[in-house]
Amino acid sequence: MGFQLPKDFFFGAAMSGPQTEGAYNKGGKIRNVWDLWSDERISDFHNRVGSYVGNNFYEKYEEDFKSFKDLQLDSVRTSMQWSRLLDENENINMEGVEFYNKVIQSAKNNNIELFMNLYHFDMPEYLYKKGGWENRETVEAFANYAKAAFTTFGKEIKYWFTFNEPIVEPDQRYRHGLWYPFLKDAKRGMNVQYNISLAHCLAVGEFYKAKEKGLLHEDAQIGLINCFAPPYTKENPSAEDLEALRMEDGINNRWWLDIAANGKLPEDVFATLKEVDMLPEMRAGDSEIFKLGKVDWLGFNYYHPSRIQAPKERFDENGHYKFSDTYVWKDAKMNVYRGWEIYPKGIYDFGMKMKNEYPHLKFFIAENGMGVENEGRFKNEDGEIQDDYRIEFVTEHLEWIAKSIEDGAQCLGYHYWGLIDNWSWSNGFKNRYGFIEVDLTNQYKRTYKKSAHWIKETIENNKSN
Repeated sequence: MGFQLPKDFFFGAAMSGPQTEGAYNKGGKIRNVWDLWSDERISDFHNRVGSYVGNNFYEKYEEDFKSFKDLQLDSVRTSMQWSRLLDENENINMEGVEFYNKVIQSAKNNNIELFMNLYHFDMPEYLYKKGGWENRETVEAFANYAKAAFTTFGKEIKYWFTFNEPIVEPDQRYRHGLWYPFLKDAKRGMNVQYNISLAHCLAVGEFYKAKEKGLLHEDAQIGLINCFAPPYTKENPSAEDLEALRMEDGINNRWWLDIAANGKLPEDVFATLKEVDMLPEMRAGDSEIFKLGKVDWLGFNYYHPSRIQAPKERFDENGHYKFSDTYVWKDAKMNVYRGWEIYPKGIYDFGMKMKNEYPHLKFFIAENGMGVENEGRFKNEDGEIQDDYRIEFVTEHLEWIAKSIEDGAQCLGYHYWGLIDNWSWSNGFKNRYGFIEVDLTNQYKRTYKKSAHWIKETIENNKSN
């Protein structure tokens, strides 16, 4: 298909603090829930590689920013760790401040615009033990953390984001029980999702308070990043299939889009939640808090679509109401290592949804990438991984991004996820995403893969055309 992106379209990398920094017990950092899980049940992690490692960004950040510059990237998104910035008494950890100041300066030295996200599934242990996102105290604590970050670094960072993929923790920890503490309680998951939503809104409120006081960069913006998986159902859907589509889109996509664009939650979703006794615990005054949640722009993480159909059973094995079942599309092309469908057109379809339903809200691709297991088998005689599959994956997605922009989508840029191989939750380093290889047996040595040279050339060509 080929593609040409606008001259001002930005290219960058996406990463997160808990997946890259390592140094889990250095610099005054306190334990988070991943450290707790790693300490208690290390065998749950692939090859017993727990939260301690990251890819040693804590020590290699200067080298990494030089690589980003060499590859022609103009922006990088990471996340600040709540457990590194604040202690258990919600006081600022000055060693954490020193580290993040060095990261900010290194980005500037290499002409990299730093996008800073505040939360990437890494709840401090002391709050988790008080109930985590089920506890309203955590919502207030997050607002305090956001305030501390804005007031400490506000003049140095232009682009802020409250949450990355706020839908994931309610799903992984509470609805599906795949992450510690392995709960399978859909109603508790809905409460968690609701409270995270409130925390986002209060953090945005703190952003604008700081801005009014002149504590932020004059061009500062606030955003939200989520994996808005475009939903699809059967080619000839029943009324029940369409109802499943409405609710899954409502809970996973429109929920966050309506907060970010309009400062409210989707009324049809809450009407259905009430009918099936799944309403979260709401308080008087919450609607006023949600009005604070409107943002300047969105980050859209895209790996795969969501294919759904009407559920075969109305309740799951735990007695909770089911809105849908997975639908397996017969023509699906799969990433067999990750178990995810590769469907580049989904990125276009989301762009059209934004154009038609949220036309005033701009966005960028905040994550997109391909994880592959055992990449060492693809090394050539010079030791370079020949990841043509990754080049094909990114090319096809960039083609559909270009078409979406041509057809009116306000997509401003693209960040590749895991530009440097990083730790990925309970999967450890099982699937590698990077354009740059990390050797865990040799001081976290970085080595360009074939895709690194390709993305550099791609960016240079786009700028020159």
